[in-house]
Amino acid sequence: MSPRPTSLLVAAVAAIAAVVAPALPATTAERSPGVIHLPDGFRPEGITTQGTTFYVGSIPTGAVYRGSLRTGDGGVLVPPRSGRAAIGMKTDRGLLFVAGGPTGRAFVYDARTGADVAQYALTTATTFVNDVTLTRDAAYFTDSLNAVLYRVARNRDGAPGALSVLPLTGEIVYGPGNNANGIAASRDGRTLLVAQSNAGSVFAVDAATGATRLVALTTPAGTPATVPNADGILLDGRRLYVVQNRLNVIARIDLAPDLRRGVVVSRTAHPDFDVPTTIAAHDGSLYAVNARFGNPAPDTAPYAVLRLPMP
Repeated sequence: MSPRPTSLLVAAVAAIAAVVAPALPATTAERSPGVIHLPDGFRPEGITTQGTTFYVGSIPTGAVYRGSLRTGDGGVLVPPRSGRAAIGMKTDRGLLFVAGGPTGRAFVYDARTGADVAQYALTTATTFVNDVTLTRDAAYFTDSLNAVLYRVARNRDGAPGALSVLPLTGEIVYGPGNNANGIAASRDGRTLLVAQSNAGSVFAVDAATGATRLVALTTPAGTPATVPNADGILLDGRRLYVVQNRLNVIARIDLAPDLRRGVVVSRTAHPDFDVPTTIAAHDGSLYAVNARFGNPAPDTAPYAVLRLPMP
């Protein structure tokens, strides 16, 4: 989640030619729907996929919806519960890890049954636990209000273990608004990438120490670039996709091998984007959650996941 952009930011991004998502090839379009409808009033934010199954969380209720990317059919896996929230999420080896937003907690569910596996009280401070990424050894959760990562160790079978707190040091500087938001891990798990919403920046984080360094972003012409209102991110090889939620675009950044630099090569729009927040990938497509922040009737509004080709 990310704060509303200023008019200056809107104008700046509008000046950049956004690429409208092209139609998917007929063979792909025939395999799965382009729009997957969620229950009215669900108020989604996070999404993750495993194979052809997707999971989407409800911000205010903590519910999790599970469905099929092939058919769009699905149902509620984790029912709403008082005192819970579901923001960013990731799944692996039959487990679903969920960031708990303002609750200051993290939840782990059985991805097949929806049963509770574990929950963690990450902090008692004013907080917004925003997103999570998984490595072989740990789950890392961002906090948009406090300069730390929460690390939940993972055992050999992927099950959650001990909790520790990793202070963020180095070049990241927290300011007013939402700070660390989306998070992704390199393939070897040694480096994490974190998007800072209010600064429009991306940082590489040492997963062992929490030391951060700014990833220098430029346009293809070599001028400095930012990704304002950065929300969920997805790392695919050396391509980093960043959802710029209230700007209704997904930026593609081509990263250098050492992750010190990145070129913002495109910003892709979609005619049906209405404040997308997070993305997941499957079979050459991106799946974006339309969170529709600012809708005047969020508890009855329709919500959907949109599919578009990976730029």
